[in-house]
Amino acid sequence: MNNKYRSGFVAIIGRPNVGKSTLMNEVIGQKVAIMSDKPQTTRNKIHGVYTTEQAQIVFLDTPGIHKPQSKLGDYMLKVSESTFREVDAILLLVDVEAGIGGGDRFIIERLKGIDTPVILVLNKIDLVHPEALLPVIVAYKDLYPFAEIVPISAKNGNNVTTLLEQTVRYLPEGPQYYPADQVTDHPEQFVIAELIREKILHLTREEIPHSIAVVIEDMKAEPNGVVHVSAVIYVERDSQKGIVIGKQGALLKEVGRLARADIEALLGSKTFLELWVKVKKDWRNQDRMLKDFGFRLE
Repeated sequence: MNNKYRSGFVAIIGRPNVGKSTLMNEVIGQKVAIMSDKPQTTRNKIHGVYTTEQAQIVFLDTPGIHKPQSKLGDYMLKVSESTFREVDAILLLVDVEAGIGGGDRFIIERLKGIDTPVILVLNKIDLVHPEALLPVIVAYKDLYPFAEIVPISAKNGNNVTTLLEQTVRYLPEGPQYYPADQVTDHPEQFVIAELIREKILHLTREEIPHSIAVVIEDMKAEPNGVVHVSAVIYVERDSQKGIVIGKQGALLKEVGRLARADIEALLGSKTFLELWVKVKKDWRNQDRMLKDFGFRLE
């Protein structure tokens, strides 16, 4: 029996909306990546840390790989592809209910020529009959020499333990990079901004989601223990500002109510959340604005 500790970095990749953030949060046991039914929700490499007595896996939940339509889209694609050679293993997450699509083939083509082991993760098995899995597995095996193929339901947690056990096999022997109780390496302000953005994605229509950036302007603890958070929600057009604020401020108030509950759970403190909405026209195509909003464009 090999008792040596294993640790390493594992990228979760896949086309938009296949459940990458859901898997991350299921593995970690709490929310570190925002979830939405709208594609391309994740914009940065979200680091989630899974630790046991035998191993530590540092997960990178990358943006969904897609054909870019803006400078922000270019950035998101580069973020995803840059991880391929930086990690010890890759989890390619696919939606078994949707079947193989052009987006999956697009990603697999980009995996060819790298030495990093790729584990194919067939997600959403709760939505298909077990007999439907075999032809999907055969079709994917014809496209790429996957190191492992593991069917799961990230939403229900089915077979996720098996996936983790298989993943650890591909990690090198190494140190525990993070303390056992740490679940992410992102600062609290980053996570809080993402929680606010998640609520806006949940409450607004298709026009809004990708036009939004959230910046924490100020965060401080008062003497009474209440944490004061001031955040600015940036949109690209005046019409979008009106939508985010809502009639008589109703939608913005609901964003604040929902986000505050998650922020208080994250911080373990009562929170006063102040939200502002500002317009920065076409910010997704301006290098300076992207950098100001925390997107590293190197």
